[in-house]
Amino acid sequence: MTLLALFALCAWQIAAGGPLRSFDVRLDRALAGSALPSPTAELFADLGNTAAALPVLVLALAYAAWRARRAGMARWWPAPLAAAVAMAAVPALIAPLKAMIDRPGPPGPLADQSGFFPSGHAATAAVAYGAAVLLLSPLLGQRLRRPLLVAVVLLNLCVGAGLVRRGYHWPLDVVASWCLSGCLLWAVGLLSRFEANHRLGSSAG
Repeated sequence: MTLLALFALCAWQIAAGGPLRSFDVRLDRALAGSALPSPTAELFADLGNTAAALPVLVLALAYAAWRARRAGMARWWPAPLAAAVAMAAVPALIAPLKAMIDRPGPPGPLADQSGFFPSGHAATAAVAYGAAVLLLSPLLGQRLRRPLLVAVVLLNLCVGAGLVRRGYHWPLDVVASWCLSGCLLWAVGLLSRFEANHRLGSSAG
């Protein structure tokens, strides 16, 4: 899978101190000195906290399950369960990778610490908000699906920018987390589409 290969490339380059790591350091200097105000960047970074992202996913899970059960569907649970498992997989994957690669932090408030690759905040935001969209999309009209998808993509870009601007992560920490999150969301989306096709087939039958 392309995203998994990109993650492996990033991890190898960071661990081995390859050219991508040197580029990452230069990119960090440029982004850390950007015109994005620190309070705004802090707000964006906070959107990757579990306290902000998890309730959004829980509400989407509850609403999707409620709508499915209200419609009398016997198989109302697979897609919400897949989204919940994907969210639970984030710390299960991120924590061992952080410990194994043990990357020092960028210049900033956490510079004396280590274990920054990949970014847990970026992964939390990507999976929580992304899975919420995947759950809600089948329940929304076509006119709302695309704007919601664009909004979530922009939201995650803002989270990544905030994390880098405030010195909480290197840019590749964020990019690698997006790659991992994309794999998890691909699995959730695949199951959601399978369930939607199953319902259509059952209705036609």
